[in-house]
Amino acid sequence: MTTILGISAYYHDSAACLLADGEIVAAAQEERFTRQKHDAGFPTHAVAFCLRRAGITGHELDHVVYYDKPLRKFERLMETYMDYAPRGFASFAKAMPAWLREKLWMREEIARRCEFRGRVLFTGHHEAHAASAYFPSPFDRAAVLTVDGVGEWATASYGYGRANQMYLLAEMNFPHSLGLLYSAFTYYTGFRVNSGEYKLMGLAPYGEPRYVQTILDHLVDMREDGSLRLHLQYFNFCEGLTMTSGRFDELFGGPPRQPESPLTQRDMDLARSIQEVTETAMLRMARHVRRETGESNLCLAGGVALNCVANGRMAREAGFDHVWIQPAAGDAGGALGAAFSVWHQYLGQPRPSSDGGRDRMQGALLGPEFTAEEIAAAAAGSGVSLRRLERADLIAATARLLADGKVVAWFQGRMEFGPRALGARSILGDPRSPDMQSRMNLKIKFRESFRPFAPSVILEDASRYFDLSGESPYMLLVAPVAERLRIPMTAEETSRFGIEKLQVPRSAIPAVTHVDYSARVQTVRREDNPLYHDLLAEFGRLTGCPVLINTSFNVRGEPIVCTPEDAVRCFLRTNMDALVMGGFLLERANADEVDADSWQEEFQLD
Repeated sequence: MTTILGISAYYHDSAACLLADGEIVAAAQEERFTRQKHDAGFPTHAVAFCLRRAGITGHELDHVVYYDKPLRKFERLMETYMDYAPRGFASFAKAMPAWLREKLWMREEIARRCEFRGRVLFTGHHEAHAASAYFPSPFDRAAVLTVDGVGEWATASYGYGRANQMYLLAEMNFPHSLGLLYSAFTYYTGFRVNSGEYKLMGLAPYGEPRYVQTILDHLVDMREDGSLRLHLQYFNFCEGLTMTSGRFDELFGGPPRQPESPLTQRDMDLARSIQEVTETAMLRMARHVRRETGESNLCLAGGVALNCVANGRMAREAGFDHVWIQPAAGDAGGALGAAFSVWHQYLGQPRPSSDGGRDRMQGALLGPEFTAEEIAAAAAGSGVSLRRLERADLIAATARLLADGKVVAWFQGRMEFGPRALGARSILGDPRSPDMQSRMNLKIKFRESFRPFAPSVILEDASRYFDLSGESPYMLLVAPVAERLRIPMTAEETSRFGIEKLQVPRSAIPAVTHVDYSARVQTVRREDNPLYHDLLAEFGRLTGCPVLINTSFNVRGEPIVCTPEDAVRCFLRTNMDALVMGGFLLERANADEVDADSWQEEFQLD
């Protein structure tokens, strides 16, 4: 058996992945173990989990690979600092200690921490992204497109994969970056870079695209192939500690929004405008890749590939027959891509043919799982009493709670790899309820009221509820809600602006219908997650609607729960009505409401 450990670390979303003879044994992000969201430190706990799952030690590994080339990244940083000297001194002084302490000695550091006796390997950053997209995909051949903030020098790349080899044909280089452009608006609208981009995407439908032309006239020169050049006088990320400059402020009529301050119509319009620019760039890139490679399938990765609205448009409009997106498309997935790159490209191992259109990600359920004894011990240690049920009774009881309007925390099997909860570490609710979105946002997730929730639907019924031609197993495609479910709006309702749009139910499943009649869909195959599929089917039998709200099992500011202890703690701190862990059920009747302000104060949320 040949074992390969892939590692991503030191920038954001550190992770580890282990392959055995080319099959994924385990993969997890470090944040889930340390409880520090987007943890960038070395993935000590994730590595330990992967080794335990494989039943080996670091000494027994055949290969260890890192998802980046540190010396090339250091070269880019030094050249940038010299180009902007002396203005970049503050940024230089902040970055250098970590480089001098550990990043320049990455090979030795990784070997020491993993107790590995061999030679540590390195892939290029975008090579790792591309490998994470193509090698686990369901295609025997495909075009590949990667787009993110920046790797070493590259900010986007494209190429193609055939059988067990992948070839990158071209790249776009720093400082010109679609990901950094989007992050500049994330920063300017008061959200945190590298974690708040999805908030900006969710805010976009509340605004109008009034700044699109301003962006295209002043900030960016976008070409027909989707490549772009930023007008750098409006940005500050090359030399400073912020994303935007004073000229950016002048262009949009004021300073950046302060975090936690009220959202204005300007913020919503900015979100809508940069979202439309991003969609245009991604569509142009995808169409260019289609023309250049001649391939009919497309694989996507990189942080920008988490923009599920742009993904949905590419799936519908870019001219490809099928689009597949790596579920851990950001830096965490680089660990997986680096490991696959070693197996197929470095070692030359064959790639299995696609099995009936199935990918190799195992439903992204690649993290830790826990026994009934471990779950019972965690509950006892927290002072709560669980009721054990047989499988059929557990599904029936949970479906009945959901049909009665209860909110259920759902903790089952192996934890998901990637940023989305997919039915293993989820909070579930009834999508038919008109007040469920605001209730779950404000009383359970403790987050902004505008944030939309995603629906899970059994694959067999997906086309009845959403205009979706294929699958969306990883909640990475946005699709329109089916026309037959939509509720016509009055003239007064149509004229509403901004957050007022939230007050208008849009469809028969209003809690998962965004204000533009879209939804971020997860389709569920029984082969991938039989328990969750059966719960959806039973809820459908009770209500006639095999769709559930599926949001991640966490509160704002925390990573998704990993262990039973995490799950019980999160449940007790919120207003959820029931907790289902393994074969156990805990109901909380007449629960006291949790004070959201005290929660935020205790955990110092951003």
